Amino acid sequence: MEEIKVDLGERSYKILVDNGNLKDIGKVLKDYHLGKKATIITNPLVGNLYQDMVKDSLVKEGFEVAIARVPDGEEYKSLEWASKLYDELLEHKRDRYSFILALGGGVIGDLAGFVASTYMRGIPFVQVPTSLLAQVDASIGGKVAVNHPLGKNLVGSFYQPKLVYTDLAVLKTLARRELIAALAEVIKYGIIKDREFFGYLEKNIDEVKTLRQDVLKKIVAICTRIKSELVSLDEREEKGIRSIINYGHTIGHALEVLTKYKIYRHGEAVSIGMVAAAKIAQRMEILNKEGERRQVELLERAGLPTKVKDVDPLGIIKALSRDKKVQEGRIRFILATEIGKVETRDDVPPEIIKEVLQEITENSER
Repeated sequence: MEEIKVDLGERSYKILVDNGNLKDIGKVLKDYHLGKKATIITNPLVGNLYQDMVKDSLVKEGFEVAIARVPDGEEYKSLEWASKLYDELLEHKRDRYSFILALGGGVIGDLAGFVASTYMRGIPFVQVPTSLLAQVDASIGGKVAVNHPLGKNLVGSFYQPKLVYTDLAVLKTLARRELIAALAEVIKYGIIKDREFFGYLEKNIDEVKTLRQDVLKKIVAICTRIKSELVSLDEREEKGIRSIINYGHTIGHALEVLTKYKIYRHGEAVSIGMVAAAKIAQRMEILNKEGERRQVELLERAGLPTKVKDVDPLGIIKALSRDKKVQEGRIRFILATEIGKVETRDDVPPEIIKEVLQEITENSER
């Protein structure tokens, strides 16, 4: 089993990665002193596949287990559904000596973590990510939140899990579209931090798409280690170190909000956002054409969208103004200066943003 530590002092925790380990989660959690009352928060799709396995493993070790289900979809990551989950926790008499287990992808992890961070001023929670996106990114780092109609993740906090428990075997049941969408976040790590990893992906992207186990284990381990290191250095994004994880997210989030989370998966929107960021960087002459080309080509080879259809560029610009990354009216972008290296810029000329958005929306097809 691969063991990676997120080093945050008293809030430190482990990320355990293996293949076929989900059935043993009860044995692992009994040593974490989380309390005996567990609530599994999941969605119907994941729940039908794995909730019984997790519940049985917990019950076998003496835990009292309740299950709460949230419909599948980004639109359910909301204050309304957080409130419904508070009701369920109260109905099951969950107190401060209980814990939450988030069984699902990024939406479930964010929502369950937000509920854990606010219920009775905070109870422990465990991340059990079941999508590639959650395994390499969303489950790590303690960002928990719900969406607001005017913006993504606008209501939330930093609240670290007690453990991230990753089973690669569950990816075999992941929908094809979800797998492909997650590759945007995988590719992102190569662009922001690891030139060699980006090259590895260029050579092995087809093997990733077919879930070849040795390749899959390697990419999950590398992405997990990169994010863990960045979070350890800058837990709350106060030093500008961790913020590079947001590469492609500025325009990606705006696109998700503008389409009400109904058109694009998160990774698909981030892919388009990364293309935009690469083109912005190239037009600002901080990235050469080769760097832009390699990014766009790898995203296309992964099967990800690189253009957007039927969305007004001016609407995206308006949505950008409400992003959390705006400071004193200036939109912050993470831009690549080369493969493996990025920087934060708040001096992108508005005309370049507009030109790039027009370029990626013209004659686009999905």
